[in-house]
Amino acid sequence: MNYYYITGTSRGIGKGFADHLLKNPSNFVIGISRQKTIDHPNYTHYYADLTDAEAVSQFKFDLHANAQKIYLINNAGALGFIKPVGRLTSETIIKNYTLNLIAPSILTNSFIECYNTIDCEKVILNISSGAGKNPIDGWAVYCSSKAGLDMFSRVVDAEQKVRASHPLDNIHKGFRIFSIAPGIVNTEMQSGIRSAEREDFSRVEDFIAYKVNNELIEPAVVSEKYIKLMENLSSIKDVLSSIRDYDQ
Repeated sequence: MNYYYITGTSRGIGKGFADHLLKNPSNFVIGISRQKTIDHPNYTHYYADLTDAEAVSQFKFDLHANAQKIYLINNAGALGFIKPVGRLTSETIIKNYTLNLIAPSILTNSFIECYNTIDCEKVILNISSGAGKNPIDGWAVYCSSKAGLDMFSRVVDAEQKVRASHPLDNIHKGFRIFSIAPGIVNTEMQSGIRSAEREDFSRVEDFIAYKVNNELIEPAVVSEKYIKLMENLSSIKDVLSSIRDYDQ
């Protein structure tokens, strides 16, 4: 069996992941989010508020004796209120850093700790964003948390390579980690961006145009592209990349 732990499966890209993966009877999906919207015999839901670091810390990964693949897909994320720094609330800053960076870091740490000696294909996929590489006014927390997730992924990758090259480390079984941006996706986040006040976000007209000009990608299409990459890991160019890098 193949086991996929996915955060944010109630909607958007996360639900698209689960729906595609569950078409294969050899796949089992464990969803982690506040709401359950999937009913399938190969789906288990774990209710958790991913903006609560203590709640995330309580999550435990299961040992899977028959696993051929075990994946952690850190998909859940939020832009939060679009406001310039100086007009954000402390609660908003804390919750969004927790959801976008702290929660995936905690889950990745627990994932590696749990499956360190398990010999199968083990992959961590972080859903990144182009915002982690480009400063966007009104998005300070989102941009910086996604940049942090990218660097976290790079460090984990470096650690795995160091351990793999250590001659005395006979117990460690390596992990692959990737942080891949999805492009501009037609999600509720995009709807929120288009509703932003002009004085809070200088590029709101650009994002309205993306919708008007049909430049947004549907979540199901994006998740299918991710799955194709996961089925051919050797095609992934680097720890950090974008789905757009693989468009034919």
